[in-house]
Amino acid sequence: MAIRRRLLRVLRRAIPKPRPPPTPRRRFLHTPSLLDAVAAAPSPSPNLLSRSSGSLPPLSAATVVEEAAPTAAAYLVELAETVLPAAQVVAALLSAWVHWRSTPEGPHGMVLTLVGANVAVHALCRLADPSFKMNHFATSLDNFKSGRLHTLLTSAFTHIHLDHLFKNMSTFYFFGSDIAGMFGPAFLLKLYVSGALTGSAFFLAEMACLAPREEGFGGWKTPMLGASAAVRATVFLEIFLYPKRMLYLHFCIPVPAAIAGAGFIGADLWRVKKGQSGVAGSAHLGGAFVGALVWTKLKGWI
Repeated sequence: MAIRRRLLRVLRRAIPKPRPPPTPRRRFLHTPSLLDAVAAAPSPSPNLLSRSSGSLPPLSAATVVEEAAPTAAAYLVELAETVLPAAQVVAALLSAWVHWRSTPEGPHGMVLTLVGANVAVHALCRLADPSFKMNHFATSLDNFKSGRLHTLLTSAFTHIHLDHLFKNMSTFYFFGSDIAGMFGPAFLLKLYVSGALTGSAFFLAEMACLAPREEGFGGWKTPMLGASAAVRATVFLEIFLYPKRMLYLHFCIPVPAAIAGAGFIGADLWRVKKGQSGVAGSAHLGGAFVGALVWTKLKGWI
């Protein structure tokens, strides 16, 4: 029994006694600690963990999406306003290039692709805000001075209304098919782009000359859009190549190509002189100039 008592004493000394938890320190006398107050506060919702446990309430996926949606929407709008217009035209031109390279009927495919690009961009602009169309798909001095130089080309892929679109694309279909068949689809694509850019340059030059005199409709703030300059480049190249060929105005009136071309030039010069006609005669003249320039190059004169 004595030995047993000694063993129990040794074991009690070897095993440490449990100590009570330390009392949290307080900055001021008789003031409860912040942890005590938080622990004593009721939980705002039975589904949320208590803050005293050291965990934050989880956020649901819907809450995260709802908070991030306005920022994401603003970024997408800014991206669309700066990149989308030029990207659309570049994508349309690249698709045209790939199409004629990969199809046997390349020349005809190029014409249809450019027509399809005009229809698609026109439909997009009808759905978008009107200011988006005027800022990114119209040639004007305001856009040029603001650094939106892509409008010199993008303006040739949209139109004011369906009648404007139909007239330009139907004319381009017949004349563009002939030009692409003679010189290839790449030649037609370059001719279209050159006519569009030159027509925009001629129009800006006209608006700059009107700046000191007129400011309203028909004045220097007037925007211009449409594929008319690019189409005129195609039409006048064929007129110079075949001046005796019969053209059918409005699909029914036969007129020799040379006479029709002279009439087009005279009408556009009258529009420029008169002003406020609603038709960009200077852009038409720019397209005709490209057609004449390409013809002289084909003849070997320049």
